[in-house]
Amino acid sequence: MSPKRALAFVERHGIVLQAARGPVPSLAEAVAGEPIRGSWWGHPKGGEIFRAAELISDSPDVLVCKLVQGKITYVHRRLWPALVKLAARLPSAQIAKLWEEHTVTGAHRSHSLAFPEWVPGDIASQAQRLSIAEAEAVLSPWLELLAAPAKPKRTGARSASAARKASRSPDETN
Repeated sequence: MSPKRALAFVERHGIVLQAARGPVPSLAEAVAGEPIRGSWWGHPKGGEIFRAAELISDSPDVLVCKLVQGKITYVHRRLWPALVKLAARLPSAQIAKLWEEHTVTGAHRSHSLAFPEWVPGDIASQAQRLSIAEAEAVLSPWLELLAAPAKPKRTGARSASAARKASRSPDETN
């Protein structure tokens, strides 16, 4: 998928997950052209998925946040006024702007900018002019899933077992 097509995919769908499975389309699966089992990094198109994700993350027309189920989510700019209008209904962490910085050592440093600090003035003005009903109509395909809380992270059997052992008193372990 070309960079232009990747951005068009986000624009067309409005709200897209970066790679996770969920109730909205996944960029990684769109680039791969198939469902991905396991990590997308191991997929033959992993490099192409990475480049598409980087391009979209750098676009001024896409908000990167954790809007859907606490997963990395892309929200196209055409939805921002409605999202801003209905922001009071959402946990602020879900609509914080996220980005990564690549350090000289090759490490990734995550950053976030709280809502409404990331909201451009023109978007804030558009949101003020929208009625609640108009904002709900724009976001109607997603309203129910946006109200759903993030799914808790799963812990593997090994980490759950280790947690139980760590919580035992010294007398219980002998």
